[in-house]
Amino acid sequence: MPAGMSASRDYAMTTETEPKPGDISPHGLDDDESPDDTSGGWGWWLVFTLGLAALMVGSLTVGRYALGPGELFKSLVAVFIPGVKAHLTLIDKVVLDQIRLPRVLAAVMVGAAMSGSGAALQSMFQNPLVSPDILGVSAGAGVGASLGLFFSLSFGEVQLLAFAGGIVAVTVTATMARMMGRGSTVVLVLSGIVVGAMAQAIISLTQYFANPTTTLPRIVFFLLGSLDSVTMSTLWLPAILVVISIVALYLIRWPITVLAAGEDEARSLGIHRQVVWAIVIVATTLMTSAVVSVAGIVGWVGLVVPHLARYIVGPTFQKLLPASLLLGAFFLLAVDDLGRSVSSVELPLGVLTALIGAPFFVAIVTKTRRQWH
Repeated sequence: MPAGMSASRDYAMTTETEPKPGDISPHGLDDDESPDDTSGGWGWWLVFTLGLAALMVGSLTVGRYALGPGELFKSLVAVFIPGVKAHLTLIDKVVLDQIRLPRVLAAVMVGAAMSGSGAALQSMFQNPLVSPDILGVSAGAGVGASLGLFFSLSFGEVQLLAFAGGIVAVTVTATMARMMGRGSTVVLVLSGIVVGAMAQAIISLTQYFANPTTTLPRIVFFLLGSLDSVTMSTLWLPAILVVISIVALYLIRWPITVLAAGEDEARSLGIHRQVVWAIVIVATTLMTSAVVSVAGIVGWVGLVVPHLARYIVGPTFQKLLPASLLLGAFFLLAVDDLGRSVSSVELPLGVLTALIGAPFFVAIVTKTRRQWH
């Protein structure tokens, strides 16, 4: 049994036996809370939303090329008020429209998708150590991207192969789990670990045979995580897939909340476990594959951010999902700004998320350890 899986039963039991404000009862909700209750905690939502909006605007000024508040304000006015001209220089316009704006939107999308996927999977597995790559989707997408870069394909073709690689990896994982375990979640996780290991081996082979002066650096830098190649034309399709997947998860927020309280409760309420599982796996796979095709493999976001969101708003999925989306977008955008500004060389996004996320995760675990013992 993989590390952390033994904690799932303790995690689920303590969720039921040690209720706290905002926690779900054995029937999935507090006694005074309806399935679609969104009252309470509006201060947090206001802080999350305004903080993300402010960071997005500020991120447009972060970079080697100085873009002052005046130029940024004129550009934003021209965008939102028809007929108003920004009168920006050509360089300012190129930097803002073709480099920084796509990058900011990509960081928001990637952070939201990874944290939303992590929140859904942690709730379904009833395990605090589950992350979006548990089923091998990130490694599979990495295989597709590595092969595309190995054969010197265009960035759009690399994106397509990365997305396909993630889908294939999860399909293989689900097929193996069905053949060996007949729906067991433990076997599903083990199958994901096997598929992920095989995918990492293939990635290593592509790196071993790649040209060390041209192809190998491209593969390494992409897999370390980066948003420097993002354009608006390569962003819209992944963004559509992410939005559709988020909507699908939100539509089944009530079944996910009940299943997180226990399968017996879900069965007594007539919830079809396999249908909910299928929707969650498909949605999280689409999101993860889409964002890996854009940014490479970015870890820790889907593991750390849902814990912070759960600590703030509680485990009820109708609140946990929006909070995870907002916090994940804020976290990754802030990390990307840090990577662009602290050094003369842009630091890899995946490296920074690990350096920041790992100690942050330890702090959250220490703060919320009562839930796991």
